[in-house]
Amino acid sequence: MKEFFKYVFATVVGIVISAVVLGILGFVIIVGIISSFDSDTKAVVKANSVLYLNLDQAITERTPKESFGSMFFGNGNKSIGFNDVIRALEKAKTDENIQAVYINVMAPNAGMATLLEVRNAILDFKTSKKPVIAYSEVYSQGAYYLASAASKVYLNPEGDLEFKGFSANLMFFKGALDKLGVEPQIIRVGNYKSAVEPFINTKMSDYNRQQVSVYVNGLYQTFLAGISESRKLSTDSLFQIANQLKIQAPNDALTHKMVDGLKYKDEVLDELRNITGKGKKDDINSITINDYIKDLPSQGDIASKNKVAVIYANGEIIGGEGSDEQIGSERISRAIRKARLDEDVKAIVLRVNSGGGSALASDVIWREIELSKKIKPVIASFGDVAASGGYYIGCAADSIFVQPNTITGSIGVFGMFFNAQKLMNEKLGITFDGVKTGQYADIMSANRPMTPAERLILQRGVNNIYNTFITKVANGRKKTKAQIDSLGGGRVWTGKDAVTNGLADRIGSFGDAISSAAKKAKLKDYKVVEYPEKIDPIKEFLGAAKDNVSAYYAKKEFGENYVLYQQMKKAMSQTGIQARLDHEIIIK
Repeated sequence: MKEFFKYVFATVVGIVISAVVLGILGFVIIVGIISSFDSDTKAVVKANSVLYLNLDQAITERTPKESFGSMFFGNGNKSIGFNDVIRALEKAKTDENIQAVYINVMAPNAGMATLLEVRNAILDFKTSKKPVIAYSEVYSQGAYYLASAASKVYLNPEGDLEFKGFSANLMFFKGALDKLGVEPQIIRVGNYKSAVEPFINTKMSDYNRQQVSVYVNGLYQTFLAGISESRKLSTDSLFQIANQLKIQAPNDALTHKMVDGLKYKDEVLDELRNITGKGKKDDINSITINDYIKDLPSQGDIASKNKVAVIYANGEIIGGEGSDEQIGSERISRAIRKARLDEDVKAIVLRVNSGGGSALASDVIWREIELSKKIKPVIASFGDVAASGGYYIGCAADSIFVQPNTITGSIGVFGMFFNAQKLMNEKLGITFDGVKTGQYADIMSANRPMTPAERLILQRGVNNIYNTFITKVANGRKKTKAQIDSLGGGRVWTGKDAVTNGLADRIGSFGDAISSAAKKAKLKDYKVVEYPEKIDPIKEFLGAAKDNVSAYYAKKEFGENYVLYQQMKKAMSQTGIQARLDHEIIIK
């Protein structure tokens, strides 16, 4: 009887907990529906307003639909699409109610090419003769790169401006794998295809060190050139300031003309009051960039029947549907096919921001681009990264646009399989035995090393995929396979170098790519439509609730080392034939 009541009690508790969880879930859904209505509310811009650019949020490819996950997991997931920032600044140029732009940024969450796009938009806004004021207590190098485009750059008198040059760090797992008794079994093509090195080396190979040095220095030159032009300081002077770490205190930044003044926030607000005609005790009329973009006009001529379709391909390339942060071959190829078959779509722009992934999934997407190019213009616009599989899916385009600091190339393939026999046998005491109907029935088994014959088979497969890769690049770029092979082998290039060596056509912005597509289609009037449709936030939240909770607590536990946790988790989950960039080289 005692056991009976124990089980009854456990059952009742389980029912109560389930009811609570369902109640919370229902509440979340209701709040989500309500918030979705609120998100459609247009923002009111008062006269003599300041446009507030909070650029510490994630600057992504597209602004996501209004999310309510932040109710439970904080505002860490807040983000805005870079193109919406650009369009907002373009609108603000002629908006009579906007008198100035105020930039607040400490450490922007964006890649270097994205920062360049936003920075150029700030410079363009300045042609309106309206002031742009930047202020922060702390400027990271990326933050200063953005802020340096402002009319006035202010730093807190007790703050910090980081200006020390770029460094690149790659995480290596070989030592940990050795201790665990796990052997990586690698098959690759190309000395520069260094994505496998973290698993077989404890430091960079000479080939990888060479290519990383080249492209990091290329990124740094673009960084210095932008600041040089805005701040009227030579690149040589900026290099020496960074190389000798001359900015060690706020006064150093002022002495070396990196900032225009050392001010507390109240003093900056007083300056904004003066610009907008307010008294010392008056509130400043302001609107955030997140609210301002809610009332952006449609891109292009909304009345036009002609369309330019933008296909966003963002994230890791995988088979299946993927998500807004992953390039699912099914979802993206379906979007391209939809644009191709729509007679009103006269041109396609493929926007790529990806370090690659599955070679097979990349080929599936490539096929749709190849088919589309036969009936309408296709222009590729490469963002922060369009490398390996990311380059694969764009190489068939009629023309490829890059930023000078885009990371691209990495034309190469590798296969990675783990042998955990030692871990199982010696560490855990687990052994395996079985039967098979053929010599290769258990090929790629994780409980034993591969045989020489198996390695030969897999190497042949990787070689075939690489040959397919360079053949398709050669056809798309109108070069010989030998020429592409000389640029391939996994080697990474900056966008500037890619234009020089023929892997890309032009240095240009996302907007330039859209204009080029319209011009190639001989369009005077057109509207821009975006594919694929953004994922509904309720479905996304419910589908990823477990991941959201895990990510929240992982971030809380690991802090700034969360990125290392992500790298290790991602690295250990990757097996099979891949066309991807190095494992998360962190540039600081």
